[in-house]
Amino acid sequence: MSPSRPLPEKKDAQADTRSIGDSSDDSGDDNKLLEIGYVPSFKREFSNLATISFAFSIMGLCSSVATTFNSPMLLGGPASVTWCWILGATMCFTLGASIAEIVSAFPTCGGLYTASAQLVPKRQRPIVGWVVGWLNILGQILGLSSTEFGLANMIWAAVTVGKNDNFEITPGKQVGLFVGLLVLHGILNCLATRQLARLTTGFVFVNLGATFLIIIVLLATTPRSEMHSAAYVFGSEGIVNQTGGWNDGIAFLFGLLSVQWTMTDYDATAHISEEVKRAAYAAPSAIFIAVIGTGLIGWLLNIVVVICSGPIENLPGASGSAFLEIMTLRMGKTGALILWAFVCLTAFFVCQTALQAASRTVYAFSRDKGLPDGGYFGHISSWTQTPLRAIWFVTLIGILPGLLDLASSIAVNAIFAMTAMALDLSYIIPIFCRRWYRNHPEVQFVPGPFYMGDGFLGWAANIICVLWTLFVCVIFALPTVLPVTGQTMNYAAPITGGVILLSLVWYAIGGHRHYKGPASNKPDADGKEEASDDPLALPHDSEKAQVQAQVV
Repeated sequence: MSPSRPLPEKKDAQADTRSIGDSSDDSGDDNKLLEIGYVPSFKREFSNLATISFAFSIMGLCSSVATTFNSPMLLGGPASVTWCWILGATMCFTLGASIAEIVSAFPTCGGLYTASAQLVPKRQRPIVGWVVGWLNILGQILGLSSTEFGLANMIWAAVTVGKNDNFEITPGKQVGLFVGLLVLHGILNCLATRQLARLTTGFVFVNLGATFLIIIVLLATTPRSEMHSAAYVFGSEGIVNQTGGWNDGIAFLFGLLSVQWTMTDYDATAHISEEVKRAAYAAPSAIFIAVIGTGLIGWLLNIVVVICSGPIENLPGASGSAFLEIMTLRMGKTGALILWAFVCLTAFFVCQTALQAASRTVYAFSRDKGLPDGGYFGHISSWTQTPLRAIWFVTLIGILPGLLDLASSIAVNAIFAMTAMALDLSYIIPIFCRRWYRNHPEVQFVPGPFYMGDGFLGWAANIICVLWTLFVCVIFALPTVLPVTGQTMNYAAPITGGVILLSLVWYAIGGHRHYKGPASNKPDADGKEEASDDPLALPHDSEKAQVQAQVV
């Protein structure tokens, strides 16, 4: 590829994109990947159902609600649970649609990281790719680690209930189970793509099945006389401020913490797009369907749990989980623990999919020389056609935050607190850049099949999701309980800011020497990887034919 070749006209680029291959088969997917600048490395084994199941599983509806239910219920009260969920879910629809739009145009395992560098002028591609890449990787690894840690706590909470509250949970027990679970997920992720796809296909049925079972059983076992009134669930009676000093408005908004935590990691499906059939269609569609489904079904689940919740002063109980205590109150210990096992299984699936997505992100960033590893983790195993090195890198790095619990629970919570903020910021940067640089001659956004257009709908969704995410980041940064002490301080903002600052310093000191932005891995005529001032520029027809022949 000639580095001095001028950029093609946008209209020509679009026509060129649509003329290559048939998007209905694997060759069409691979042609699209070649256009973006990458040689296909994975086997496409994820069907539409497996992809949708993956997208639902990464959010883990009932398990995520269960682990975050304490925040809205015990800070803002029942009305905060109910209204903040549907408010946050509605705003998440706009973010999910905006992400799906970009994923459809850039269906690569780099996800929004790769897309972000395509949506800014050449000069800014390295720095934007660097910041988005590091935010996304850290957010995903910490999200995996915190979810795994939450799963360990859910299991120990069940043990506490099973032993009639006569059980001591020590940091050693928590960390030991956490490490064991994470290593198990590392082993499972070593399966080949075909086995991973088959395993993932069933996740959505357990996820949604457990959710509907909880809803049905709670309603069936709660006497009508003990169900809370509409005023308690939806009205002013349900605003119960237990923050210790914040006004009712702020306390109410803390209910957003649950929905925003549950409905995150949208782009996880993008990171397996090189393993998905008809990726430009299937990946964004799965994201959109999962966001809508999780939002609406999650609202129903929250309403039912609040209706059946019993006296709020009895929560969260000895187990530390308000959700489990409510289930135990209504279903009895045996019934609650049986259903809780499925909730834990859902969380197990969240960790399985999260590790798969995070490993693909590390693989893509290493492939682009974003890590100081010389491309070591950007390697595909010949045994499984998966990035085994990246899988174990994520697994071992993911263990480190959990080990902090042996020293201080404050430290581990501070690290985990940045997860949602880091991920959300990595999402809105490419969305903002796509609109800001839409008329720049060096920026070519060729829409994929999932496209909201340049009219009111597309602009409204993009603007709303960016403004909403910035607003929610402020909520994420506030301490939830006053007065602020070392125990109640919220470290999310300073840690996230520190990560961004350190990444910029690292880039200025040495990162710029090896990282030039997302780079094509297509071989040139001599079989070497291409080096170009614009490595991801659209290729000539002759170049496409040459690389396709080498792939075949």
